[in-house]
Amino acid sequence: MQSMRRRETLSGKLIRTISDRIAAGQYQVGDRLPSEQEMIEEFGVSRTVVREAIANLKAGGSVSTVQGVGAFVMQQEKKTAFQIEETANLTVAQEMIGVLELRVALETEAVALAAQRRTDANLATMKAALEDMRYVASSGEYTAEAGEKAAQADIAFHRAIAEATGNSHFLRLFNYLGEYMVSRSRMETFKFGGGPVREYLERTIAEHERIYQAIEVQDTDTARAAVRLHLAGSRDRLQRRIAKYATG
Repeated sequence: MQSMRRRETLSGKLIRTISDRIAAGQYQVGDRLPSEQEMIEEFGVSRTVVREAIANLKAGGSVSTVQGVGAFVMQQEKKTAFQIEETANLTVAQEMIGVLELRVALETEAVALAAQRRTDANLATMKAALEDMRYVASSGEYTAEAGEKAAQADIAFHRAIAEATGNSHFLRLFNYLGEYMVSRSRMETFKFGGGPVREYLERTIAEHERIYQAIEVQDTDTARAAVRLHLAGSRDRLQRRIAKYATG
């Protein structure tokens, strides 16, 4: 279907605009970029789109971020780094499925390390993210805003796993993948339907709870299995929903 074809995403457009401004010297090395709210107002996009764009630019080395302060220009030219490009011959759905497959490989090892090394603070962060997911599921308001809240809680949970590994490389890579793709895949899944949204959220919460419980008792094998089941299941459900959407 034409609506499923790859086209430049809102985050892609924002990345290009910011990159062009950096290249033109409008944003100089060391300058703080406009705040999230300022970008939302200027470009008419959501907070998720802004965060995806900044995560992409950060992964490419163009900007750095300081918690609670903002994003700063690091260099005029992008250095070579891992990033997910806007690819003309891939649909959005194919891109999402590909990244879910990458996350299966990455996070099954990360969760095993997290189970071995997690601290009480890590567990508290994961538990807080679970509570946020439960809140969205219980609210009964399944709007785009609710979907974004659920997506951000999902990101926070998986980021806490990456942080619990004690390995900064896992955390940096997840920060990129998380902000760039996790929220997008969750939002697209809402659009494709395939069952009541509450049922979808409750299933997802149950999968995250099993991951949390395995990490809490430091059971590495169960943690690996739970993450693989969750991410591979997300991929398979997305494939089925896309097929139904395309033929419906």
